[in-house]
Amino acid sequence: MASLKKRSILLSGHATSMALEPEFWAVMDEMASARGVTLAVLIAQIDESRGERPLASACRVAALAYARAR
Repeated sequence: MASLKKRSILLSGHATSMALEPEFWAVMDEMASARGVTLAVLIAQIDESRGERPLASACRVAALAYARAR
């Protein structure tokens, strides 16, 4: 089982941290690069549209959708 990797991020002016598996971070980095944005901007975009879903879960779902669409 992959261990979680924690990263610090700034969302809406507030510092927070999020833990994801390294494989998900790799896809998130690729998504950000493909969209021409920073990882922080990508996470902020996911945060804005996640509804009631926890942020880490929303990021995993976004990464999965991106990987499946490729």
